[in-house]
Amino acid sequence: MTQLFEIRVPDVGNVAEIDVVEVLIKAGDVVELEQTVATLETDKASMELPSSATGTIQEVYIKPGDKVSEGTLIATVLASAGSVAETAAPVAVAEVPTAAPVVEKAPEPIEAPTPVAAVAVATSASIPVLVDNDTTAHRAHASPSVRLFARELGVDVAKITTGSGRKGRILKDDVKNYVKKALNENPVSTGSGIPSIPAVDFTPFGETEVLKLSKIKRLTGQNLSRVWLNLPLVTYHEEADITDLEAFRNTLNAEKAKGEVKITGLMFIIKALVAAMQQFPNFNSSLSPDGESLILKKYFNVGIAVDTPNGLVVPVLRNVNTKSITELAQELAEKSEKARQGKLMPSDMQGGCITISSLGGIGGTAFTPIVNAPEVAILGVTRAKIQPVWNGKEFVPRLMMPLDLTYDHRVIDGAEGARFMAAVKQYLGDIRRLLL
Repeated sequence: MTQLFEIRVPDVGNVAEIDVVEVLIKAGDVVELEQTVATLETDKASMELPSSATGTIQEVYIKPGDKVSEGTLIATVLASAGSVAETAAPVAVAEVPTAAPVVEKAPEPIEAPTPVAAVAVATSASIPVLVDNDTTAHRAHASPSVRLFARELGVDVAKITTGSGRKGRILKDDVKNYVKKALNENPVSTGSGIPSIPAVDFTPFGETEVLKLSKIKRLTGQNLSRVWLNLPLVTYHEEADITDLEAFRNTLNAEKAKGEVKITGLMFIIKALVAAMQQFPNFNSSLSPDGESLILKKYFNVGIAVDTPNGLVVPVLRNVNTKSITELAQELAEKSEKARQGKLMPSDMQGGCITISSLGGIGGTAFTPIVNAPEVAILGVTRAKIQPVWNGKEFVPRLMMPLDLTYDHRVIDGAEGARFMAAVKQYLGDIRRLLL
């Protein structure tokens, strides 16, 4: 007995819109269970969507460039009940003996037109906004969700005269295009009156090539620019003596069997960082949007910046204070591999309290990492090296690791930042203190 099963977008962590980058199936294709059928991309990661059944594709409901969310129907598969994942659900009245049934889409409901205003109000971005007080204005044909989206952008749908949807219905893309057109016709300077960088034609100087940025890199750049313009950032530089820690780490790894996950110095840094956060709660907080209060967090989740072919992503290790060094090493190894393969889910990168950006495997002596807002601090780590250290009687060789803490000066003042780093340094210098 065969049934028609649906492939839908799984839970991806409350992400409203996900871009469809690539569709790898078409009607008539035979797919296997867990075979990748599409590639999706959020502002933080790319992910491969697996098939939830083995069978023949009957119909595909998405195409590259579409926006989807949790529960969106991707495709239908004609499959036997025994070849379907537990999460897959059969389509109602889809049971068939041999051939696939024809699945008809329900007609899209048409919303009655709503009176829209005609009194224009200027916004900071020079996009016209209308006040609902004139029933003689143009009646826009748009759904409530599109109207809400337009209001959030400060746009009155009455100004959008034509829509690209069915029967002229205004879609979100129409609102976006209207905003782009308005901004191009009324250019405004970027953040805080900073003029934009003029475009330059480089071809007269030699051969060039244009490479399109991945969505992850593009949106990461936008977020970092927003943080740089809005947060008063301070970076504090310190060095920690990890000579004894490194000796202990090497001993642990020597005891591990072949194939077991090795312990890296990063695991001890994570533990030391969380211990210091417990001692200084302001580092485990976020500033409210109005800037009037501080939201203190009672959980300890640490984000680890991971370099991937598509750009930098930050998987989050949750409840670090309850896990052992070995558990953290295993979890980070798994999430790092998923990140490099583009298989991290958005939920894997949400809920961080503080971030660590480690360049220790590459080199460097110091850098100034940018806070991953709404977090209030980020710890940078560079390569440790042997240095002569005065012990009061003589210089002795010690393994010193540079640490760079960037914090939001609205929440953390200089003295608190220095004390926090002194605590981290003390924990790393004598890891026995982590047991206290």
